Amino acid sequence: MDYINKKTAFIGHRNVYYEGKVLKRLEAAVGEQIKNGCKSFIMGTHGDFDALALSVCKKARKTYRDIYIEVVLTSYHTVEQKDELHSMPYADVETFMYDVDNTHFKRRIIVSNRKMIDECDTLICYVDERQYRSGAKKAMNYAKRNGVKIINIFRADDFPTFGMTGSERKAYWAALTAPRPDK
Repeated sequence: MDYINKKTAFIGHRNVYYEGKVLKRLEAAVGEQIKNGCKSFIMGTHGDFDALALSVCKKARKTYRDIYIEVVLTSYHTVEQKDELHSMPYADVETFMYDVDNTHFKRRIIVSNRKMIDECDTLICYVDERQYRSGAKKAMNYAKRNGVKIINIFRADDFPTFGMTGSERKAYWAALTAPRPDK
């Protein structure tokens, strides 16, 4: 599309805690991108952050009608699993798949993330850089190596165990996964 000069991609962790706080930061970041001339946004479909990014971009498009939204699928099961009882979240946006057919299914997200980053000027991400193993962190580092502007909206206090000791964290997660007595 010739009329689109700037493009922003979104990459983030699958789980987002305290969505309200994150949503406000994401709305501010998208608003700033629009103010700076960005009209094109691209994201995936594999988690809370992708869903938040899509909702923020759709909301922004109500005010800025010329915003173009692309959603990258890594497989068609994302769309096929919806039925008539659920709204199609991608009905009013452009959806496509990169050529990842010959890529092992466990690497398709990685390859797609890199292709999105290769197309963009800015990456808005939700990445905890302290995590040892993270696809989102790898994608963010790929963007850094390639000179893409990074806006990381993650804050350490977004994580539910922020500020807890090791034993407090262990007890917190054990309580969440323990069988409930009423079941």
